[in-house]
Amino acid sequence: MNKKRPDFKTFKKELLQDAECRKEYEALKPEFDLIREFIRARQKAEISQIDLAKKLKIQQPTIARLEGGGYARTSFAKLSKVADALGCSINISLQAKK
Repeated sequence: MNKKRPDFKTFKKELLQDAECRKEYEALKPEFDLIREFIRARQKAEISQIDLAKKLKIQQPTIARLEGGGYARTSFAKLSKVADALGCSINISLQAKK
């Protein structure tokens, strides 16, 4: 029997029906949002990962790792340098939990 795998949207929808899985997914939302913001800023600046890495004097795979979700273990100072190289600044705020 060759059962077809579900597409990503269907797979995600099924997983998020589980309360524990949904809780973990939602806990990662701030990191995912930050990743999207850095990628958008880099694209808006029309700079490639390679050029950004050169500007920061680091290797391109480091930028790829950051854009792939490597922010959790990255220092605020390093994120600030990346933001600055993109012509941006970082604004951190605290929000009450729901």
